Amino acid sequence: MALVRDDEWSPPRTANQEHLMASRQQELPLLSYSVGVMAYNEEANIQQTLTALLAQESRYTRLSEVIVVASGCTDQTVARVEQLIPLDPRLSLLVQARREGKASAINLFLQHARSDLLVLVGADIIPAPNALEQLCSHFLEPSVGMVGAHPLPLNDQQTFMGHTVHLLWTLHDRVARRQPKLGEAVAFRNIIERIPSDTAVDEMVIQAMIVQQAFRLIYEPAALVYNKGPMTVKDFLSQRRRIHAGHLIASWQQAYQAPTMRIAPIVREMVECAPSLLTPPRRAVWTMGAIALEGFARALGRYDVMRGRTHHIWQMAPSTKVLDPTLGNVTATPPLGEFPPIKNPSSSDSSTEKRSMSFS
Repeated sequence: MALVRDDEWSPPRTANQEHLMASRQQELPLLSYSVGVMAYNEEANIQQTLTALLAQESRYTRLSEVIVVASGCTDQTVARVEQLIPLDPRLSLLVQARREGKASAINLFLQHARSDLLVLVGADIIPAPNALEQLCSHFLEPSVGMVGAHPLPLNDQQTFMGHTVHLLWTLHDRVARRQPKLGEAVAFRNIIERIPSDTAVDEMVIQAMIVQQAFRLIYEPAALVYNKGPMTVKDFLSQRRRIHAGHLIASWQQAYQAPTMRIAPIVREMVECAPSLLTPPRRAVWTMGAIALEGFARALGRYDVMRGRTHHIWQMAPSTKVLDPTLGNVTATPPLGEFPPIKNPSSSDSSTEKRSMSFS
């Protein structure tokens, strides 16, 4: 069963919103954006991701370029991208001979991107047809500095790990609606020259830099992107351990904390959703198991930081790299679910404080 109710989803733009967009568009040029795709051994998914990106709907925005940074790939990722380049002049490829970490690849993208707006999308993410338009149209408002998408996992919820992954991203969505926590696919103004090359949480570091320049953050629930969460306990612990360690280090380096690093917002959402999480009994057991796994992963991440272990170059979680080949045709239809509506959610265009708090 899905964990998100349709009444939690942001509705499509109203006629008044569309009229406002159209009238403002008559006064302003199209918002152009560059997309960066960081790839390491993504031969299984890269063409599907690029096809979905190049086919993005563009009424008020324009995709000017897609730059793939292939970082130390040892498979057919580079060859797969090269097959598509002759088919679309907007697509280009940068190759790093040695794998230096995602942050290093992002810095290379930042050097080459030409647009005023930049979008980062994982090579194993499939955006809905209008996802990037939903993100970038917010930049008609000069005070907006960064916008994040709404990730939806494709894991089977009738398994323990599927339930765990959906619970994680549902809580992320609920927390982000109150206080933006941006990741998986983000758009931001081209005002950052580089990010620390040793960070394992690039989106959070960019979020901190944007807020420190007095811009606002927006979480856009209607900008849907599809991903695949870990399907094994080993992969889950590896991924969550790395992310929590990265958040701890970044919070000290940037003097900024993501909203999900605090326990209170997460507990609040779980209390509101308790009836759906604790029945039937099997789901209650799975929920307790998910909490235990996340707690253990965070403890491991903290231990890594104490030992001085870095995670900016990490081993892939193999079970997250198996995407459904039919995803290119997926539509932005909200799943049915059982979670209650969010009480007193923040406005989707509300700004965050300079020290935000969030789910790693």
